[in-house]
Amino acid sequence: MSRRALGAAMILLAWPAGAGAQDWPTRPVTMVVPFAAGGPVDVGGRILAQRLTEILGRQIVVENVGGAGGTTGASRVAKAPPDGSQFLLGNIATQAFSQSLYRKPPYDAVADFAPVGLTIEQPRLLVVRKDLPAATLPEFIAHAKANQAELKYGSAGAGSAAHVACMLLNAIIGVDVTHVPYRSTSHAMQDIAASRVDYICDVISGALPLIQANSVKPIAYLSPRRSHVLPQVATAHEQGLADFDTSSWHAIFFPAGTPQPIVRRLNAALSETLDTPWVRERLEGLGAAIVAAERRSPDYLGRFLPAEIAKWAVPIRASGVSVD
Repeated sequence: MSRRALGAAMILLAWPAGAGAQDWPTRPVTMVVPFAAGGPVDVGGRILAQRLTEILGRQIVVENVGGAGGTTGASRVAKAPPDGSQFLLGNIATQAFSQSLYRKPPYDAVADFAPVGLTIEQPRLLVVRKDLPAATLPEFIAHAKANQAELKYGSAGAGSAAHVACMLLNAIIGVDVTHVPYRSTSHAMQDIAASRVDYICDVISGALPLIQANSVKPIAYLSPRRSHVLPQVATAHEQGLADFDTSSWHAIFFPAGTPQPIVRRLNAALSETLDTPWVRERLEGLGAAIVAAERRSPDYLGRFLPAEIAKWAVPIRASGVSVD
């Protein structure tokens, strides 16, 4: 028996007979956000943590553990004791992209985690510096092809969702552009506003404040549908790049082996959180879409994740880009 399996068995044996989900938590619980403070994952996580604290009656402590495109924080949770003391707010990069992008993934996103539930989905935008001579996607593509040796794009680090999204966009339009990794997309966005970097493929919540301030320029949604937040921006599909979709999602995971009463208790609290009017209003104000109730269960996330890993393995491997 592996050390992890033995540890999980000991925790299950220690779980009191007849104990229900209401017995957890008995102390503060850590939500590991695997990106820097102030970024879109962190902002959404802190909204969730505030309401989860109220519902569970114990403090949900947000801890930012950034690095390596989110895999540093995810690795910590994957290796943590499965005792309900911490959980991961993962996303499409940490749980799906990582499995194909890294030559040796630091964890198995399916086997090393216990799925709790999906939370939100977010459209992604191609955002450029305000003085870039392009206002539409065809104009951007033409400019990128003519100036690819001089252009730079930013991200929250190698392997992050913003990195992979732009990497796939570059591969599809046929350009080779220098990648500039940052600690977070918010840091990258500041350099785009200062015209030190040319573009980024960020979720709408990360890009929105600088777009509203006219400090950067949105070119296209890299998602199937427009958002109600910036309805005037057309999708890549509408602008001639058929079926290009790099929408992001967030989900919560415990370490594998976490007792099911704990998983079910957090899942119930999470669903109640997502149905709370002020939580919904704040998240939707950032351009996020709350996942439907029927898609929030651990079982659904357990089926959804392997499908996402398989879906993204094809374009990532076809691009030829990998991370050590």
